[in-house]
Formats: sequence, structure tokens, C-alpha cells
Amino acid sequence: MASLPLLLFLLLTIIIAVTQSNGSHVSVTTFGAIGDGHHYDTTSIQHAIDACASSGGGRVRFPAGGKYLTATIFLRSGVVLEIEKGAQILGGPRQEDYPKESARWYVVLAEKVKGAGITGGGEINGQGWKFIVRPDPRKNIMVSWNSTGDCLGDECRPRLVGFIDSTDVRVWNVTLNQPAYWCLHLVRCSNSVVEDVRIYGDFNTPNNDGIDIEDSNHTMITRCHIDTGDDAICPKSSTGPVYNLTATDSWIRTKSCAIKFGSASFFDFSKHYYNNITIFESHRGLGMQIRDGGNVSDVTFSNMKISTRYYDPLWWGRAEPIYITSCARDSSSKAGFISNINFVNISSVSENGVFLSGSKHALLSNLNFINIELVYKRWSNYSGGLYDYRPGCQGLVKHNTAGMMMEYISGLQIKNVSMRWFGSGFKGWNDPLEFKASSVDKISFHDWSSDVL
Repeated sequence: MASLPLLLFLLLTIIIAVTQSNGSHVSVTTFGAIGDGHHYDTTSIQHAIDACASSGGGRVRFPAGGKYLTATIFLRSGVVLEIEKGAQILGGPRQEDYPKESARWYVVLAEKVKGAGITGGGEINGQGWKFIVRPDPRKNIMVSWNSTGDCLGDECRPRLVGFIDSTDVRVWNVTLNQPAYWCLHLVRCSNSVVEDVRIYGDFNTPNNDGIDIEDSNHTMITRCHIDTGDDAICPKSSTGPVYNLTATDSWIRTKSCAIKFGSASFFDFSKHYYNNITIFESHRGLGMQIRDGGNVSDVTFSNMKISTRYYDPLWWGRAEPIYITSCARDSSSKAGFISNINFVNISSVSENGVFLSGSKHALLSNLNFINIELVYKRWSNYSGGLYDYRPGCQGLVKHNTAGMMMEYISGLQIKNVSMRWFGSGFKGWNDPLEFKASSVDKISFHDWSSDVL
């Protein structure tokens, strides 16, 4: 019998495929698009999208070989962008290429639509390299568009693709490349499918997240390849909860966290399922940064292979394969509860240990580690000896490296878990467990081992 996440995925795919299979087919070149990569094709593309929507929906085709430079284009209900293999949509690098409001800075933007999508085998490219002021192997210095006052700081850059307040979204068989900021952003969406999507971001560019699922529900992500500098799959709860999210059969490499809850966490996360995912040489593997009072419950991570390593202390993370934390961001925030979290059939090779940290008034509860193989091996030259609580909380704290650090937990099951250590040349490297008895209770160990090799 098929599992519930699989049935959900099949149902969503059928519904969305039906809504996107009918209608007209038009080419942007029919409406005057040149596709030379130098002249803006925005008007021609938008006219093609609007004409397709007016005729009841269908597909807007970008012929192979073209490079279609554009300012923001707006998707309509029932319209699918079919970017043929060998075709590119290029995002403009000028601030005037984007709407006045920074919240609408996307190369492709869909607002309050139903049944829209992107496919075709081609590429949407944000030309992120044009936003680099100074290349830096630690962290590139980027162009910021904060002169309008609508946004502040160094994150005022355009995202690549955004679906906002939309339903029955489907993005499949497409490459999303070189975003200047976040890559694929789902905001307050319902019934979204992201499958067979390839995401590439510059490895030294900050904030170029792969897929951000913000306040969105009933989401399926499958067979995706994400290779980027910041968080790869990132649920966020800013204005509402995030529930019924499934991600499967994918490959991730990131200089930040591969799967990260938060750090925007004002509302609850529940019923998430992550299965058969390879996380390769990432700065952090599975993470929860709950800082704003939202709660997390009923999450399963299963059948995963993880490798983590230090890249630079400037980036959040210390090469933890699993990092579960809840603490108040600042004096105006509060910690949230994290409960019913399952880790099943997971193997990892990492330069640091598992980090489990609740708070005095927001304990971690009912955590289950079942069939877990943890291998600890140092191969980079960065110094250890720090716990990383960022953002906020305690910041960076000196410590010995433990195989599993635990604090403020009530209910932890460890069943068939092994720890293996390579080398002994680092201070405190071989400590299997570190916890304060006064803050941890209801721990169960069954078939647990720790060996130095």
C-alpha cells in the first residue's frame, strides 16, 4: 500500500497536470522577442503571457537557442512557461528592472494565480555574478539596492522565481541558475509540486537559498538537485504555519544548512516528511533554528546519507550533521517547543557532533534516533572547540567536541546508534556524550556504541 506522502504527491501531480494540460500554445518570438541576451524582451514576453491567459491559459514557449533578457515578468493563472532546452531567461541586473516594492523583486513573479507553472528543460538565470562588488572566497560582497528605503542592509537584491498567494503551482524539469538572492520562493501557497528541478547558486554568495517554503502548505519536492551557497530547503513561518511538506529523492550541497527550519519561526511547523536525500559536503546537515515562538512537531527524516565539513566560521554552522535548537532570538522573542521528531536510517560523516539544545521554558521532547551511524572525521584545517547558537541566543560558546551534545530535553530515545571516531589529535575530540543531568531526563539507550578507530 502506498504511503501517505506518496499518495499526496500523486494526487497533487494529477490535479495540477490536468489544470495545466489544456489551452493555447504561443511563442514569445511571435510577439517580437529577439532573444539575443542584450536587448530587453520584457514587453514581448508579457504580451505573450497575457494573450495566453486571455485565451483560457496554456503554454508560453521560449524557443531553444534564445537568451531572453527581461525585467520582472508576471505569470497569470493557467499559464505555464515552457523554456525549451537550450533557452535562457536572463534576469536584468538593474534596480529599475524590478517593481518599486522590494517584496516583489523577482525575475519571474506569480501573484494570486492558480494552475501556473514553469517547465521545458531550459534555464532561468539571475545573473548573480553581476551583483558581486568584490569576490571573496569567504563571502562575496554584494550589490544592495537599499537606496529606496523599502529594505535595509545587504540583502536588498532580487530573488529569482516567486509564487505568492497561489494554488496548484508546479515547477518541473527546469534549471534555476545563479540567483542574486533566494532562488525559488513559495509564499502562502497551497498544493505546490517542485520536481526534477536543478538549482545552482554561487558557492560564496550569501542568501542564495535554494527553495524557501514560507507560510505554504501541502507542498511536494522531489528529485531535485540543489548546489548553492546558502540554505537549500528552508521552511519559514512568517505570517502563518507550514504543514504537510514532503521532500524526497534529492541531492544537496550547500555552504550553509541543507534542510533548515527557520530561522523565521513565528508560527508552527507540523507534518513534515523528508526521505531518501543525500547531503554532500555541506556546512550543516539537518537543522532547526526556532527563535520566534513557533512550535515544531511531527517531523520525520529518513533514509539519508550526510557528509558535513567546516567551510568558514563566518557562516552559521560548525559541520553538525544534525542541529536541533530552540531559544529566544532576543529579549522581545520567545523559544518554541520542538516535539515528536524522528531520525530513522541515517548515516553521516562529519567534522562535528549532533547538537540538541532546547531552552529552559521550551524543552525538546520525544526525539527518536533509530538505526543511526555517526562517523566523526576531521579533514579541514579550521579549528573546532565552539558551539554555534547563532542567530541570537548565546552566539558562539567554547566547548569540547562531543558526539552528541544534549541540553533541555525531556524524552530522547537512542536505538541502534553507533559512533565511530577517526583520529585523536584534537582536544576533547573523543567525548561521546555531553549533557547536564539537571536539564535532561527520560533518556533511553538501546544498542548504542562508541568506538575510536
